[in-house]
Amino acid sequence: MKKLFGTDGMRGLAGAFPLDEATINKVGDSLAKQYAEKSGKPPRFVIGRDTRESGEWIEKAFCAGANAPGAECFSAGVMTTPGVAFLTNKFDFDAGIVISASHNPYEDNGIKIFSPNGKKIDEATEKAIEKDIYNAQISAGGKESSCDDSNIAEFQNSYLQYLSDGFKDLSLENYKIVLDCANGAASLLAPQLFESFGAEVVPVNFQPDGRNINKDCGSLHLEHLQAKVSEAGADFGAAFDGDADRALFVDEKGNLVDGDATLWIMANYLESHSNLNNHKVVATVMSNIGLEIAFKTKNIELLRTAVGDKYVLEKLIETGASIGGEQSGHIIFPAKSLVGDGMMTTLFLLQAIREKGLAFSEMTQGFTQFPQILINVKVREKLPFETVPAIAEASKKIERELDGKGRLLLRYSGTENLARVMIEGENQTEIEAQANHLAEIIRQNLS
Repeated sequence: MKKLFGTDGMRGLAGAFPLDEATINKVGDSLAKQYAEKSGKPPRFVIGRDTRESGEWIEKAFCAGANAPGAECFSAGVMTTPGVAFLTNKFDFDAGIVISASHNPYEDNGIKIFSPNGKKIDEATEKAIEKDIYNAQISAGGKESSCDDSNIAEFQNSYLQYLSDGFKDLSLENYKIVLDCANGAASLLAPQLFESFGAEVVPVNFQPDGRNINKDCGSLHLEHLQAKVSEAGADFGAAFDGDADRALFVDEKGNLVDGDATLWIMANYLESHSNLNNHKVVATVMSNIGLEIAFKTKNIELLRTAVGDKYVLEKLIETGASIGGEQSGHIIFPAKSLVGDGMMTTLFLLQAIREKGLAFSEMTQGFTQFPQILINVKVREKLPFETVPAIAEASKKIERELDGKGRLLLRYSGTENLARVMIEGENQTEIEAQANHLAEIIRQNLS
């Protein structure tokens, strides 16, 4: 039985298995029955979606399936992923359903499901849904969906109020910001939110048409935001992805400020307020070695996890750390929310900048990104690298050459027959030579 749920829910081409109407019916039916069995009463679900043209029919298909065993479904309309997670808890829903494929193109979509505590549903529930899908032992759903859409305005206002209430002392008067909304879930919400703090907001890519989500915009195409910040003479730029659970930034000089730089700024800010628990920050194996070295100068320990916000969250909970995230801009502040929230991260960053009274570009001082190279090598099989003598020997030699002033990360792709060679170091020419040499040895032995 093929696993359908990944680290970020179920995702694929809209209209094709497992995101065809019949299968989505089954997801709704299975989830409703599971929650009814646990609580002994019909469950209540809240559903939010991003701006893809497939979102509305997927929402209806899910509701039709969930209605059959008696679940009540409430639509939040176009809503960010963290917004749905918030509403699930705030309005005492049994689960929150997000219909989104994040940064993927409009043809894709996905389903991720949150518990009221802000975590994604447990693996046992996911496996039960997968089993029901493959066994086809559940009904095809009701003839028509019944999804209450009368509370959309209340849900949106409640989420915006929640974000505003967390930053009551923040003033953005005489501060100009550019917001790239990726024609996604933040398109309506983000301009309202930041204008409420007094900022002069220049919104771009905030007019979704169902097909332009993430298209040459948002957090995957920061060159456009960099140009706009410079053109507008703005103090700050933020770019969200399709479901706005992450954000990347541009300073007043047009320089990129990625998730690593955001972790650097916010960790120092929290430390200055004695709020950096245990002097630890959580990041993934993809975070730049420069971040680790910079944190060492501040006696802050960088803890690394596998790639994925799921693993970052697990480590945050395990260690009690105050902040964690990914280079891609997915930042989690567990004391506030267990879900990455691009708009909340932006507010935290603006709070730190305004309190310090510095230009955005000055906040990243002390952190220097090391040069990096990444090479993908096609392989016929994924043997453990340490079991291939030539690869193991070459890897050890490179690590000795780097000698604490760089980093080699050698891993396989989780979805393709690829070996990934990533090296960071002080000299771009040297690490390119090292990476190409190791990549060639991998080709000789595994291709």
